Formats: sequence, structure tokens, C-alpha cells
Amino acid sequence: MSITANWSYPTAVKFGAGRVKELADHCKAVGMKRPLLVTDRGLAPMAITQNALDILDAAGLGRVIFADVDANPNEKNLEAGVKVFRDGGHDGVVAFGGGSGLDLGKAVAFMAGQTRPIWDFEDIGDWWTRASVEGIAPIVAVPTTAGTGSEVGRASVITNSDTHTKKVIFHPKLLPAVTICDPELTVGMPRVITVGTGMDAFAHCLEAYSSPFYHPMSQGIALEGMRLVKENLPRAVKDGSDIEARSHMMSAAAMGAVAFQKGLGAIHSLSHPVGAIYNTHHGMTNAVVMPPVLRFNRPAVEEKLAQAAAYLGIAGGFDGFYDFVLGLREELGVPDKLAQLGIGTDRIDEMAAMAIVDPTAGGNPIELTLHAAKKLFAECIQTP
Repeated sequence: MSITANWSYPTAVKFGAGRVKELADHCKAVGMKRPLLVTDRGLAPMAITQNALDILDAAGLGRVIFADVDANPNEKNLEAGVKVFRDGGHDGVVAFGGGSGLDLGKAVAFMAGQTRPIWDFEDIGDWWTRASVEGIAPIVAVPTTAGTGSEVGRASVITNSDTHTKKVIFHPKLLPAVTICDPELTVGMPRVITVGTGMDAFAHCLEAYSSPFYHPMSQGIALEGMRLVKENLPRAVKDGSDIEARSHMMSAAAMGAVAFQKGLGAIHSLSHPVGAIYNTHHGMTNAVVMPPVLRFNRPAVEEKLAQAAAYLGIAGGFDGFYDFVLGLREELGVPDKLAQLGIGTDRIDEMAAMAIVDPTAGGNPIELTLHAAKKLFAECIQTP
């Protein structure tokens, strides 16, 4: 089944197979005459990226690319990208790729007109009001994975390379003006990336749904997002060319990012320090730490997840939901412990201290204390 749609929630979304061909038209529509395409090193030489550059070039928009982007992008990548943007006289950004390319591309567009350092715009209080709005360049986002949902988000995650902490940079203008969700771009994703990004989408939906804050719209979106992942991630992993499954996963990714306006939690609080220090894949790290966090949160979410289980067609309430998560991880080949990702116990104290001040910690349904974070890391890293 072919799925095609035009949405304006939360921004203009052009959804459907083959719609990347509209890229130049949408760039022109938001005023770009010389866009800079930002992506990561791995994607830069790939056919899907070169095709996007061909589309821009054929429309007279040039084919300039910046790809000095790490898996967990940092302020050094950002500074280099902003320099290329300014030196080249660019007037907009095509943020192209998975979470790293999307986040850095958005940050380049944001910082191109700023004079203050990036850390002055961290998602704390009203710090976003410090920004010069006039200097923010327009963004067209083109996701090539189905995970982070950064294509419909108002934030970028940038790693501070000095402190090895992930910082959430927020501004309403970081929301792309147009997003092109073309599931054909995800067909060539390696199996492990399909798994990791898909589990990231599930984690977003799960944590948003579990968050104690009041946001019924996000609650409903998160619930349906979990259903889409449950029914389509195994299909996409089994057959990477299943365009219907790929489409539903691309929807679930965007839904997760919309939903987590309600909040995230300890899955992300634990995952962020691990990724910042050890450079692990964010979504896969989320998948590994998910069961211990579910056990930790059980007293606060048991009834809520029993309701989710019923909607998802899972018998057994909370226990059934928990067993489903374990079964899904096993089916997809997710490592059981962080030790299998090369994480040792020697930096637990450091990571726990980082986890409890991570901005996502405040959305956990049970307070994430330093003692709790240390215990969770110990459970996540290795079997007792």
C-alpha cells in the first residue's frame, strides 16, 4: 500500500515515497537561493545524498554539502558548519540524514546569525529568548532514518566535547519550515540502524506516554506511535524493502518527537551520558537500558502501561507489556547489557551524576536520585 499525505502538524510535512524530488521546490518556497546541505560523513557519498544534491543543482540552487558531522555532533562540528555557511553566502539549510545530520543542520541554520555561544541557548528557562530571531536561516528537513523525529522538533542535541555532556538547544525557529518524509530514503538502512532508530522511536513514545505531566494530545500520539512500532518495526527489519512498514515507521518517528513535548525520562537520562562518553548509537542504547528503567518505574506506571498493553493487543497488563519489550528486543537482536556495547563499570559514578541533571530526568515518573541512577547503571551494564 502506498501512503501519501500533506500535513501541517506540527509543521508542513510532505509525506510519501518519492517525494524527495520536491526538495528544490520547497527550498525555493521558503526563500532559499543557495542552500547548504548538511549531513553526516557516512551519508555524504551515498546515492540518496548525491541524488538530493542533483535535485538542488538541476534547479539552480547549487550542490554544496557539509558533512564533517560526528555520530554525536558537538560544538566543533557546529563551528565548522557555521563557517562554511557564512563563507559560502548560504541562505538556508537542508538538514539531511538521521539524528546527527538533522540536529547539526538545524543548529547551523540557527547559529548562522548568532553572536553568543551555543551553550547560551540551552533548553533552560527562557534562555531561548536570548537568540536573534532575524539571523536564523530557514530549514528544510529530510530524514533518512525513522527514529529521532528531529525533523519535526524545535530542538537540537549537541554534545559539549569538553564536558562530554549532551545539551538540548531549544528555539521555536529550530522547527523546520518544511519536512519531506520519503520512506524510500530509509530502504537502504543497514539492519542494525533500522533496529536502533526504530527502538529510539519506541522509547520516545513510551517515555512520553509514561511521563506524569498533563498533555492528553501527546498521550494519544505516543500510544498510537507505540502501536505503529509494534506492528511495523519487525517487518522493516525482516524486509528492508517493505515500503509500507518503512512508511509507518517514519510516521512513528515523527509522532515520538511530537509526543515527547510531554516529557521523556530515565531511559534517555541514562542513555545520554553513555552516548556522550562512549559514542554509542543513541537508539540502541535506549533499547538496552529500557527494561531496567521499566522495572524501576513500575510503581508509578503499572496501571498506565496496563492500559497501553490493552490498546496494543498485549495480554497480561504491565507484565505482558514488559515481556513484549523483552521479546521485541530479542527478536531484533538488541544486546541485553551495555557491556556488550563496550561499556564498563568504572565510570558509573560519573555517568550517574550526569544522568540526574540531564534535562530528560525531570520527566521520569519516579525521581531519579543519584543512588537510583548508580543502581540502574549497574543493572544495565552487566549481569550480577
